[in-house]
Amino acid sequence: MANKVTADMTIYDVLCLDPENEKIAQVFFDMGMHCLGCPISRGETVAEAAEAHGNDVNELVNKLNAVIA
Repeated sequence: MANKVTADMTIYDVLCLDPENEKIAQVFFDMGMHCLGCPISRGETVAEAAEAHGNDVNELVNKLNAVIA
């Protein structure tokens, strides 16, 4: 996959990179971010979500990029 996750992407956009790849959702779940289907996820950036859940944004971005590579 040619796309790369960045901190300023919305959670929705990240999930849309590969909608059949459950590994993307699993990264969010593993980091305690369980509300991927909530309306806020369409407008909340990866950085905002990481901050709200007490996660390191760089760690999250790196993990997401690892599963879509």
